Amino acid sequence: MLQVDDLFVSYGQSQAIHGISFSAKENETVAVMGRNGMGKTTLFKSLIGILPVKKGKVTVDGTDLTQEESFRRVAKGIGYVPQGRMIFPTLTVEENLETGLENAKDRTVPEDIYALFPVLWDMRRRKGGNLSGGQQQQLAIGRALVTNPKVLLLDEPTEGIQPSIIKDIAKALNEIRKLRKITIVVSEQVLSFALDVADRLFVIEGGRLVHEAPRDAIDAERIKQYLSV
Repeated sequence: MLQVDDLFVSYGQSQAIHGISFSAKENETVAVMGRNGMGKTTLFKSLIGILPVKKGKVTVDGTDLTQEESFRRVAKGIGYVPQGRMIFPTLTVEENLETGLENAKDRTVPEDIYALFPVLWDMRRRKGGNLSGGQQQQLAIGRALVTNPKVLLLDEPTEGIQPSIIKDIAKALNEIRKLRKITIVVSEQVLSFALDVADRLFVIEGGRLVHEAPRDAIDAERIKQYLSV
């Protein structure tokens, strides 16, 4: 469903991603793990089209999106939840969700979004800026899902969120996958969360993928070494 081939991405003269290749199947969740500054967010920004690709190829469901602008990538099947959530604080929860429907024929928020995240229904008239961090993260995921993506990218979804809500988000992602047969790619530093949601784990270091393992063969101590400062 998602195929990334030999991806190189630069910030000016500085190369940040060095020839990354990986794939994710339909209805599979993969986690890209690594410390801050190792290239997770740069990788995700290049997949959604915020950062240009210097070399390489990104395809979704067989369609080459490498040169497409971000909004076209969304139309062709990528949903994106950025690091830091980036919701609109002065809009209500419902209005935030509707921003994801800008180009949809039906501007109604799908009912399954509220079923997945009941707190969003309870707070649909409340301003986004008045929600807790965990509630804002659920809103950001809901906003990405209203476009009905084939591939959902989540950049550091547990950052700054309390453990009980992290569990809720893991549960919701597993439910989303079951309901929609969606492919999920998540960047993460919290190993317990990654193990709750991912079928396979990759480790990124210095802009390169340095380790890969299926969940049932994870060497947790080895992963922790990569994640420790």
